[in-house]
Amino acid sequence: MEFKIIHDAIHGSIKFQGITLRLLETPEMQRLNAIKQLGLGYLVFPGANHTRLEHSIGVSYVAGRMGEALQLPKEERMLLQIAGLLHDIGHAPFSHTLEYLLHEKTGLDHMEITTKIIEGKVDILKGVEIEESERVAEILDEYSISKEMLKKMILGKTERKMDILQVDRNQGYFGQGKNYLVNIISGSLDADQIDYLLRDAHYTGVAHGAIDFPRILNTLKIRNGELMLDKKGVPALEGMLVARALMYSAVYFHKTNRIGELMISRALELAEMENWMDVYRFNDAELLSFLLAQKGYPREIALRIKYRKLFKKALVLRSEELEEDKIVELRELFELKKRRKVEREIAEGAGIEPYYVLIDIPQKIADLSEPRLAKTDVKIVDGDKVYMFSKFSPLARALQIRKVQDWVLMVATPKNFVEKVRKSAKRVLLP
Repeated sequence: MEFKIIHDAIHGSIKFQGITLRLLETPEMQRLNAIKQLGLGYLVFPGANHTRLEHSIGVSYVAGRMGEALQLPKEERMLLQIAGLLHDIGHAPFSHTLEYLLHEKTGLDHMEITTKIIEGKVDILKGVEIEESERVAEILDEYSISKEMLKKMILGKTERKMDILQVDRNQGYFGQGKNYLVNIISGSLDADQIDYLLRDAHYTGVAHGAIDFPRILNTLKIRNGELMLDKKGVPALEGMLVARALMYSAVYFHKTNRIGELMISRALELAEMENWMDVYRFNDAELLSFLLAQKGYPREIALRIKYRKLFKKALVLRSEELEEDKIVELRELFELKKRRKVEREIAEGAGIEPYYVLIDIPQKIADLSEPRLAKTDVKIVDGDKVYMFSKFSPLARALQIRKVQDWVLMVATPKNFVEKVRKSAKRVLLP
């Protein structure tokens, strides 16, 4: 059987053959080779030029290793590798950067786009003729892979909740359903998070993402059809969840990174776009080229991104400075129409064009782009009994309530407008 060995910077040599090799070579997968894993993160961390394809290869590998550690049947290990490989094919250019805008315009997030590509309901490369190219959906059909199961795994849809206190040792992982397959791909302790934490820490040079993957592997358990962890693995789990929280604060929601993302999203919003689904055809370079070909503001922003001439923060409102009612009120500005209305009011007060005022509501973005962030609902096996992670670790509750950033709202504008935008923003937001 034909095979290829890919040398990965994080996991070493990884072998692809059969269906995984064919899927890897599809146009849908190869598009990810020109989409940066951390979007505009390279503007802050120059080494962060790794791609969604690298991450997808890593998730496929980690999911397969988890399946091996649990001694799952060959067919299930293969399903995990396939799901890990395909889980991000619905990402737009610059990864999560355009997430909220595209969700507003299409009503779909990247995971839903992913499942539609898998089902063959969306062809992001329709009309593009490439020699010897196969589509993902066609290959899955040829190998009789359950698309419905892949969808559940990627979307994190488990079967009914199980009584974790009733454990039948004889049932093993064939107990009540196979939620463990879903848990491994999209859960509180999944292959996706393990890979992106290791990979992003490596390429950004930020030490927070270091986790004890071997320890986690060696303490994985399956009870009642769910993925769990032996109590001996609790310290490693604590380390992973703390690493996740710190990486979000230090890397994913770095203020400069967020400003770049706001700028390019606003530029695309004002560009001439007939069909918003067409955005999913682009890779990073193609999106920038599209914006550079526009006139006015979209072109200006594309040039600013290209040469790193970013807007500056004019006002930052932190949670400790605000009453709870005000925090709730400000977070309502996440809705696009409300946010644009307030941006116009601030701009009018400053005497500038409305698109030169950008408001960021980071917690809402975090909820949309990473819904697992506050989840610490891993189940811990202690002998014959199963407990929630919170029983073994006081960190669990702290991580649930911890926010990824220390600010509720940020206003950004070009450097020359900072002072007058700050004054206007305070009048509008803090009357």
